[in-house]
Order: sequence, then C-alpha cells, then structure tokens
Amino acid sequence: MPALSIAIVGAGIGGLTAALTLDAAGHAVTLIERRTGFSEVGAGIQISPNASRVLIGLGLGPALRRAASEPPGVVVRALASGHVIGGVALGASLREQFGAPYYVIHRADLQTLLLDAVRGRPNIRLLVGRDVTALAERPNGIDLTLESASGSRSETFPADLVIGADGVRSRLRGHLDGHRLRSSRAAAWRAIVPREAFPSELDGDSTGLWLGPARHVVHYPIRGGQHVNVVAVIPERTGSQGWGQLGEPAVLRARFRDAAAPLAALLAVPDSWLVWSLEDRDASRPMARGRLALLGDAAHPILPFLAQGAALAIEDAATLARVLDPREGPLDPGAALARYSRLRTARVRRVRRAARANGRTYHAGALVAPIRNAVMRRLGPEGMNRRYAWLYGWTP
Repeated sequence: MPALSIAIVGAGIGGLTAALTLDAAGHAVTLIERRTGFSEVGAGIQISPNASRVLIGLGLGPALRRAASEPPGVVVRALASGHVIGGVALGASLREQFGAPYYVIHRADLQTLLLDAVRGRPNIRLLVGRDVTALAERPNGIDLTLESASGSRSETFPADLVIGADGVRSRLRGHLDGHRLRSSRAAAWRAIVPREAFPSELDGDSTGLWLGPARHVVHYPIRGGQHVNVVAVIPERTGSQGWGQLGEPAVLRARFRDAAAPLAALLAVPDSWLVWSLEDRDASRPMARGRLALLGDAAHPILPFLAQGAALAIEDAATLARVLDPREGPLDPGAALARYSRLRTARVRRVRRAARANGRTYHAGALVAPIRNAVMRRLGPEGMNRRYAWLYGWTP
C-alpha cells in the first residue's frame, strides 16, 4: 500500500516523536501546531529505558547523551527526619538490565533535539500558527479545518489519518468521547534552582526522593548538572494544567514547616514556582475511532508518581508506527488504529494503576509508612528496580 498522508495535531514531545516514527515507516507526515514558537515551559522530565530505547532507535542516541544526564540512583529519605529509607539503582545497573539508559533531561532540551530531528526529515512538513477548529470524516480520510493564529485565515487540510497529540485539554478527544478528567486533589509545584544554591548536604548526581504523609519532594540535576529540577507534591485543589499559574513560595514552605533541615533549605531557594493540578483519566476509554487516534496526554493523562507521562507518549508513537508499517502486509488504516488502541489500553491501564498505587505509597501515614520503609530496606536498590521490569523492559 502506498504511503499514507498523516496529520499530527500538536508538536509536543509525543507529537514530534510520532512524526519521526511514522516518517521512518514511510509515511508523509504533517505536524500542525497552534503555537508559532517552540519555547517549552516546565522543567525536568525523566525518560526511562522503555522510552529511551525508542528515541535511540530513531538515531537520537548521541544527541540524548549530550543533552541528558544519567543519575546513578535514587536516594529515598524520610521527609521530616531526613533519615535514608532506601534507594533505587539506576545508571549502569539499569542500563545493563534493560539495554537502555534512564535519563533525566530538561523538557525544552528534549523538545529541541526532537524538533531538530523533525526539521532534518524532508518528508515531514511543519505547519505552525494553525489551530484545528473542526474535523469532518469522509469514507477514506479526514478533513481538518485550520485557522490562523490571528483568525484572519481558514483552510481545509485533508489527510488519510489524524493523530491527536494536543495535550491533556485535547480538543480532538471530544470526537471520541466526552469523559471527564479525574482530579487527584493534589497539585505539583515545580522550580529549577542553580546548582550553586543547592544545599551541600544533598550534593551529588543522584535523584533525591523525600516521602511524608500526603506530601513528597523529588529533585535531580539537569543540564549537565548546572541546575536542579525540584518538584513538590502537596494536597491542593487549585493549580493549572497549562503550567501558567505562579505559586506563592510562602504557601509551599508552610506545607513543609516540619521538613528536615537540608530539604527546608532547598525549598527556601526558589523565589517562584509553577503550579498545576494533578489529574488523570479512565484508561479504559478508547484511543482511536475510525481514522482518528490519540496519543500521550490527549489519550491517557496519568499521575506523575511513576514519571511515565512522556514515556507513555513515546511508547504510543512507536506503537503507531508499528501497526501502520506497510512492510508488515496489506494495511487497513481503520483496523490498524483499532489495533493500536487495543495494544495500548492494557498497558496504559496497568501504568495508571501502578502510578496511583505509588502515590499512596509515597504519601503513607504513620501506620503504613513503617511497613513501606521495611520493604524498601529488604529489597535494597537492585531489588527495587527489578520490581519495574514489566515497565522498563517494554519494546514496541
């Protein structure tokens, strides 16, 4: 079957990766992005082996090694006392076990290297400053109505398939179902601090994880160790999935007034925080219908307690390319997308359940926390990473 014309709506990490995987499968890809620029807000993200092996397979290994860091492990501490509870082996141990590295990287750096790769592929077209305002299905494809950023121009864009990668507030999601997001009644506060302001007691390349009742903090070096990404999760119902709401530092510090001295010192450094509400969605909802499919947060936003948001979007992109590979035999686009939805649903449901369970474990109270701590000590760093073989060992 000849190459398909595929429109991808949204040029975030998932959309850019999908453009690369589908181009590699031989299709003609158009990326449609409503923004006119690509400055990525946010902070650090984690790219576990299940995702890094996909990016390396796309030829991005050298660029990733330059832009990302590979922490040797996770040090888990009690939030109030500062005592070490346990750890998780990463670095060489994880790479040898799963055949791919566990990276941490600034979101903007990952988007930049993906965008550079997209611009280097002649069969990928990039349309910026276009908003998708309507979608009309026809027997052999879909027509998108695109409107310019200024609203002065409208055009129809035909495609054989459409992939919605337009984020947690996806407009295209409504063409599959109207299922609402589910609030976790928690909010994440993110900041980046310069390495020289990082408390000396915590210095090193390991990821730090601090666990306390209903709260936790994670931090790790990014950008060659010049900065440290800090995320604090607290009970809260306000925030913004658009990353745009500023948090008052005094509010966060009050939530951690009982924190151990090194953690308190770290949380006192940032003079501004970005806050957003944590939400997920029922993972049994369809990811495709007809010639429309969704990926990443548009399909299955999950809570961040397994650091798998970006990784799942990258997995989605790899799976789409696999089911749409014309070398696998005669291709029925609608049937291929239905297969994609079936393949991904079971995986996403398991990750969603594990992320929610991790959140309960992180935030355990006085009765459960001692049991959690004892299990971590018994398993040890190597045993802790083997618990996630099902997650990190995934291949398309």
